[in-house]
Amino acid sequence: MRFFLKVFIVILALAGGIYLYQRPAPSAKTSEKKDTTPVPVLAAQAITRDLAIAIDLVGRGEAYESVSLKSRVDGQVQTVLYREGQHVHAGDVLLRLDPSDFNARRQQAEATLARDRALLKQAQADAARYQTLKEQGFVSEEKLTGLHAAEAAAKATVNADRASLELARLQLSYATIRAPISGIVGARLAFPGTAAKTNDTVLAIINRVQPLLVAFSLPENHLAELRKALAQGDLKATIGIPDDPKIAYPASVNFVDNMVDPATGTVLMKARLENADERLAAGQYLRVTLIPKTLKDAVVVPSEAVQQGPKGSVVYVINPDHSITIRKTNVAASRDGLSAIASGLKAGETVVTDGHLRLTPKSRVKIKTADGGQSAKQ
Repeated sequence: MRFFLKVFIVILALAGGIYLYQRPAPSAKTSEKKDTTPVPVLAAQAITRDLAIAIDLVGRGEAYESVSLKSRVDGQVQTVLYREGQHVHAGDVLLRLDPSDFNARRQQAEATLARDRALLKQAQADAARYQTLKEQGFVSEEKLTGLHAAEAAAKATVNADRASLELARLQLSYATIRAPISGIVGARLAFPGTAAKTNDTVLAIINRVQPLLVAFSLPENHLAELRKALAQGDLKATIGIPDDPKIAYPASVNFVDNMVDPATGTVLMKARLENADERLAAGQYLRVTLIPKTLKDAVVVPSEAVQQGPKGSVVYVINPDHSITIRKTNVAASRDGLSAIASGLKAGETVVTDGHLRLTPKSRVKIKTADGGQSAKQ
């Protein structure tokens, strides 16, 4: 009895296995149906337009002219006539030193000159009188020669006195310190009573920020492209404030250093902008955008359409039957949310911009609008 029961169980198990083996897998149709379900995506059409290739850098403002005022004579500050942050023009009086010593030296030089002029006049009169006596034979040639020598010495002394008087007047004029350039005066560095030493004590700093220079360093791998752009004309730049992307001032590059810094692999450059409103200051960190060239008639798509695959950049192209083709592309440049495609895509083709994660090579799509509605293009 037990033997027949075991045989029955074996036969039943074999029959069940054969049935399961021969029955078609139910998941195949389900999977096929799932693959044919359209996936909602956002899309954009590739267009043709010009796209500027830009290089974003960080720079620092520099004064177009900067002067640290120092006294040309030793003295003591008597009056400070400027205010901190004041706009000044070339020739404006900023400080005055105590002129007492310089006035005394000038007066002394004037007195010395007057005395020596009188002595010169006397020497000239003596030489003229003895010249007459020499012609009459009353004095010797040796005596007349001595008088002419005394006259020449008196002339030399007068000339020296004139130079000393001019020096005294110059020193007196140096007691009045004027602005050598137009610009903005910085913080107050001297006060009445401050001792000023010749070419040592800084009394004021003037910076000219109209126009303003912006210094920045460019990586050396862009140097050839930069030289080519400069050879074609002025290289334009845009200067902005890092915290405010809406602010942008046009500038032009006017200086390229003659060597690459071996420590950093960069070359120093400077751009000039008018800075008419004086919104930018010397020493300020600034955003610099260089545009060495512009791609003409490039095939452009939104940058989010370009995805990174195992073998490089790809785009998901939507075919007319709503299927997709994953196509390898080469990106020439990206700027302001747009990417220029060098190869792999034609103008007019539609690419997926959002929804890539749900797509497979066999997926079909339906295009929806950004607000969630369905696009009319199906």
